[in-house]
Amino acid sequence: MLLCMPAATNATQHDEDNDAIVVENPQYGEVLFYFYQEDYFPAIVRLLAAQQQQQLRGHAVEAELLLGGMYLSYGHHLEAADIFERMLADNVSSKVRDRTWFFLAKIWFQRGYFNKSLDALNNIKGDLPVALRREALLLRAQILIGAGEYDRAIGLLQNWQGETEWASYARFNIGVALVRSGRVAAARELLDDLGNLNPFNEELASLRDRANLALGYALLQDDQPAAAKALLQRVRLEGPFSNKALLGVGWADSEMQHYQRALVPWMELRGRDLLDSAVQESLLAIPYAMAKLDAISQAADHYLNAIEAFYEEANRLDRTMGYIESGDMFDKFLSDDPLATTGWYWQLEELPEGPEARYLFHMLATHEFQEGLKNFRDLNYLQRNLDSWQANIEVYGNMLETRMEAYDDRLPRAQDALGRSDLNGMVSRKLEFDSTLNNIEESYDWLALASASEFKMWGVISGLQSTPALRADFPEAQEVRDKIRLLKGVLQWRLERDFKERLWRMRRDLGNVGEALVATRRSRRQIDESMRSEPRRFSALNDRVNGLLPRIEGMKIRVENALEKQRDFLQSLAMSELQEQKRRLDIYTIQAQFALAAIYDISATAGEATE
Repeated sequence: MLLCMPAATNATQHDEDNDAIVVENPQYGEVLFYFYQEDYFPAIVRLLAAQQQQQLRGHAVEAELLLGGMYLSYGHHLEAADIFERMLADNVSSKVRDRTWFFLAKIWFQRGYFNKSLDALNNIKGDLPVALRREALLLRAQILIGAGEYDRAIGLLQNWQGETEWASYARFNIGVALVRSGRVAAARELLDDLGNLNPFNEELASLRDRANLALGYALLQDDQPAAAKALLQRVRLEGPFSNKALLGVGWADSEMQHYQRALVPWMELRGRDLLDSAVQESLLAIPYAMAKLDAISQAADHYLNAIEAFYEEANRLDRTMGYIESGDMFDKFLSDDPLATTGWYWQLEELPEGPEARYLFHMLATHEFQEGLKNFRDLNYLQRNLDSWQANIEVYGNMLETRMEAYDDRLPRAQDALGRSDLNGMVSRKLEFDSTLNNIEESYDWLALASASEFKMWGVISGLQSTPALRADFPEAQEVRDKIRLLKGVLQWRLERDFKERLWRMRRDLGNVGEALVATRRSRRQIDESMRSEPRRFSALNDRVNGLLPRIEGMKIRVENALEKQRDFLQSLAMSELQEQKRRLDIYTIQAQFALAAIYDISATAGEATE
């Protein structure tokens, strides 16, 4: 029986033990935006681009750990392992080191390297976050159970703290370890307790069914049919384990020689999906019970019905295998949204329509087929993404061509405008202004800083002073001369009073002019440099754009080849599964034929004895 364990936690899951992340640059924030939407492919692309352009300062370690986690979430175990091992070789914090060892342990476990996984868990020195710590403990127990070290696994899980879902999984794994080690009596109380729990979600309800089913079949093998029946009857009739539970209930009654009662669950199974091995076995168990009840004629009829049902199902399997060999079936898995969620956590929401859909339930129940189907979708996603990139490259080429044409059109006008500008003359004039202002300051020439109206007024007053009529020696002329001197004195006083302020303003304005000239000369040098470098930059961009097209074409060929190989791999898995089902049907058919022949022999012998 498979061990039970919750789905893998996200590679960078945050819980109550983790501090909040402070994002220091927009590039890393953009990566996290896609990451938290579980849109891993664009997140990986942007993270790799930001790393190449060295835009992740302050987040280098977190980004590397995030990249490894996304590779792991995407199912790329080798790439994730390389990153984690590289990080362990660097000088990273103990917290990051422990989390890295944990994820590396998960990688080795999923790839089947249990000893390496255990070594990685042993390298964890500090305390992991709560969720990861619980998962690490269950992971270690699974490794020990898989290695047959049941006592060590039991000792590891016995002291589990808390009453959470993890605790229920821990108790279930202890029970499985006890059953596998032959200690059914010790496992009984534990699994029986799990079989009576009150679930608050579907996951725990399935765990309860599995506990009852595991203990029920263990008791059946331990020759305790009555106790096994009570446990198997707890399993939900509509749950995923109901068929096997009904079959076990019937065999428990059969072991107690209650064949009439055994027919009840077996007859219920007869109307269910024939693909289930429990349903197929029930078609043979029904006539077996009837034969035990001396209903020989009815037993023969049911054997004939079973043979016919097996024959029809075998024919449907043959048709389905022919359809699978055509390769069209797997394209239906891509018909919903080919650019939807990809990666490890993708789940199929609806099965494709068609006569072959009923067989997909059993194929999808296998981990290998699910992973293969995810890879098939991922490859299709990459293929369509490359098509999109290829179309974008053509757009970039058109944009680049448009910009080059605009540059060639504007360049002559810019050169003409630059040719008409006289920056050197402007600088010379500015220097002359500086020299003039210095002379004004040294000579204290307050009149030089007068405004146009003030200068005009000064000229008018000076002109009046030189009027011949005012030179006469009479009182009226003297009065006018005094007024003119007063006006001139007031104007001079005002000019001398504002001299320093006006001088400061002039120097400030000339300083601003100087800064503007410096900026203008700098801009001119930049323009000249741009005119020299822009053609080279256009040429480099053009080469880069044109160089991406063959790279994308090469990647498309590689993806198409991988997609074809993955299609063949899925086809081989599906064919192997269906062939296995057909072999089982053939075996059941042969058993039914032998049983039917035995019934005919008994009937013939009884008839001869009567004669």
